[in-house]
Amino acid sequence: MSAPQLVVHHDKELMAQAAAARLITRIVDAQAARGSASVVLTGGRNGNGLLAALRSAPARDAVDWSRLDLWWGDERFLPEGDPERNVTQAREALLDSVPLDPARVHAMPASDGPYGSDADAAAAAYAEELAAAAGPEDHGPVPTFDVLMLGVGPDTHVASLFPELPAVRETERTVVGVHGAPKPPPTRISLTFPAIRAAREVWLLAAGEDKAKAALLALSGAGPVQAPAAGAVGRSRTLWLLDAAAASLLPRDLYPPASA
Repeated sequence: MSAPQLVVHHDKELMAQAAAARLITRIVDAQAARGSASVVLTGGRNGNGLLAALRSAPARDAVDWSRLDLWWGDERFLPEGDPERNVTQAREALLDSVPLDPARVHAMPASDGPYGSDADAAAAAYAEELAAAAGPEDHGPVPTFDVLMLGVGPDTHVASLFPELPAVRETERTVVGVHGAPKPPPTRISLTFPAIRAAREVWLLAAGEDKAKAALLALSGAGPVQAPAAGAVGRSRTLWLLDAAAASLLPRDLYPPASA
């Protein structure tokens, strides 16, 4: 697993634009190398800000959107179309504006879907969908995602892996139902560390003063049970993308002065 690398931008708008440009490059490179690309999206203000920046990026047409698989790191277990669902927000920010193959947009089940209110059954079904998409070259029950993005919460949670809750201790299942989450809604579906760590690159997005303590804790040697963001690492790269406010408590020797 890779040691974290940090890139600090002046503000959240520049961070979103630079991250969008970086993501376009990664997708294009993966499609050139393997014919398709696989990306895990994140919700929240930073994840949606990145998608909105990607929608307006001049280089977005370099992506072959029909050869892109999209997955989600977590989802609020709410009815289809609910404005609080990550997939609903992603569609508004970007997905409805680009020519994706609907069969390659892998939304997590909704609470009014075939599994009803059973979040655990919905999570198991998503795990099966991931396993079906994994090939022999992936060496595991999920595809080797090219980029997996995660927003970092003020409490250091990533996806819906919250400090001390059972999901952060999961070592086998790739997707779990989350119950009693400390922020609404309390019921969610989330990838676990075994799935997250299958990604080639894991990007952690943090912008704003309210993320500064979380970034400091996660990057100062805390364990993943107490600080889940510390446990989110990629196979070949772990990249923290921050704005100056989120990086304000970090020692300057953690990132180069030229970060922009």
